Amino acid sequence: MREMGLRVDVFLLALAVVWSPVVSDLVISKVDRRIDLTSQIARITSTLKVVNEGSSLVTEVLLAFPENQAKHLAHLTATPTEGKGKAKGSSIGYPVQNVHPKDMPPALTFYSVALPKGLGKGDSFTFDVLAVFTHALKPFPEKITQADIQLLVFQESAYYLSPYGVKVQTLSVKLPDARIESYTKVENTKSVGSEIKYGPYENLSPLSYSPIVVHFESNQPFAVAEELVREIEISHWGNIQVTEHYKLVHGGAQSKGEFSRLDYQVRPHVRGQSAIRRLVAKLPPRAHSVYYRDEIGNVSTSNLWSDSKKTELEIEPRYPMFGGWRTAFTIGYGLPLHEYLFESDGKRVLNISFGCPVNEMVIDTLIVKVVLPEGSRDISVSAPFPLKQERETKFSHLDLVGRPVVVLEKTNAVPEHNQKFQVYYKFNSLAMLTEPLMLISGFFFLFIAGIVYMHVDMSISKSSPSYLAKLQWDEVQAAIQKIQNIINRCLLIHDKLEASLRNLSRTGDVQACKAARKAADGSLKELSKEMKPLLAFLQSSQQAAQILPKVEELVVKEKDLEERLMVKHSTVVDCYEKKYGGREIESRVASHLQKITALRQEVDDLLEFIDEI
Repeated sequence: MREMGLRVDVFLLALAVVWSPVVSDLVISKVDRRIDLTSQIARITSTLKVVNEGSSLVTEVLLAFPENQAKHLAHLTATPTEGKGKAKGSSIGYPVQNVHPKDMPPALTFYSVALPKGLGKGDSFTFDVLAVFTHALKPFPEKITQADIQLLVFQESAYYLSPYGVKVQTLSVKLPDARIESYTKVENTKSVGSEIKYGPYENLSPLSYSPIVVHFESNQPFAVAEELVREIEISHWGNIQVTEHYKLVHGGAQSKGEFSRLDYQVRPHVRGQSAIRRLVAKLPPRAHSVYYRDEIGNVSTSNLWSDSKKTELEIEPRYPMFGGWRTAFTIGYGLPLHEYLFESDGKRVLNISFGCPVNEMVIDTLIVKVVLPEGSRDISVSAPFPLKQERETKFSHLDLVGRPVVVLEKTNAVPEHNQKFQVYYKFNSLAMLTEPLMLISGFFFLFIAGIVYMHVDMSISKSSPSYLAKLQWDEVQAAIQKIQNIINRCLLIHDKLEASLRNLSRTGDVQACKAARKAADGSLKELSKEMKPLLAFLQSSQQAAQILPKVEELVVKEKDLEERLMVKHSTVVDCYEKKYGGREIESRVASHLQKITALRQEVDDLLEFIDEI
């Protein structure tokens, strides 16, 4: 299927070559292309020397990319050439933009490089073009086991695809290792170590194309961030807080079969060659308060090295990541404000890096959120490449209208996008006093409220109906509590009577039992006298209207229980005096026992009910 797709692309391109005309009298006298495939990111550096062989002034040079290659193009720059095949180290570059020239094949995507000055007849100009591609290296096979090596396939053209004629060109493909499965061999092809060289080829017509495929071993981990959200929060009190949320996936050959932790621990470089074991993030030099955590919490398997020139954070995930495996984590750190925030023409300028600090990471969607202080206005952004911009508002502690947030989005981001960008805004310094004044005012009013509370009588008036009603209810509760205590004392006397009967059955001392009965009678009469005024008070109080029926029922039930117990006591004593046997005594008191048990349970239930009220 892969070879068939390639043949179709070549066939369509061949038709386009036959159909398309020459765009100008511009000729490329020499092209030196260098393809770097040592990581998951494919970088193609082309040194072009163009010559104007026509009479018309030429101000631009067109660059052509096949459609299947253009969709993976992440970064494209044109810079002056310094030395043999070395790009100039400065940030000076020539404007590059996507164009749609007329009468060109639709299977090609074109970009225009604006020359610093027009080329007249016979003039030449040399410059470098760097094209960076993501997801251009395809795993083949697409699925491997833990012990297998990772093989990749890369497709290109041995000839430089250009709308201009090419006099001389060469191509070199740099691989991560000398172990090459296979590669397309055409005229003037040779392999030297980990490098494959094609050419030189001479006098090629416009849009010449000769497809090549390189199948090679590469165990470099494919760290791909499906989404990276960087939040840069500015505090004018001296700090910039950076928080980065990663959703990471291993984009290499998919892992199949079972994973053996033991095999990986014993031979990690054999049983996990292409796994992501660790990542290195190059943070700004004076980064502080660095942390690394995931959904579970802080991850301790990380190391930090810092000096005056650099800060490096080595991140080790909780588990080695094989092809197709995913994880999510967060990195956070602080930066000194004075090194990144400046003033210019009455505006404040934030000058900070845009891209990802992790080495050789591909980012499908990169979102940078710059959170400005509350009250910022006249906000504008300057970036070295096109970005999608939006505005949001974020609320934090002590915010009134919220903090303006500049949201910048870039798809298909690579390390080359880790460049400085600027956010311009105006801010009144007096606005910094808003939050301190709010805190001071809050504490001031809190203390005033405390003073007022301590010196103002907040109690209810003693002559008010609600206060009088509360007093009456308190009196009712006190009376009910006393009645409950009297009932409980009566129950204790009942228990003593029962105890005297048990002693009688054990000792046969009738006189002692009669003495206990006499003492109980006296105590119960005294308690009855104490209860009468309490019941009279409840019957005369309107506050006790709802609970009075239950109290009266309790008193009646207790009186019934008392009478039953006295009858039982008299019966047992009489039987002992007449020398009746045990069975005869049990038969005489059996009718009373059931009623006594039921009455005692009802009394306990009523006490519990009244106590809850």
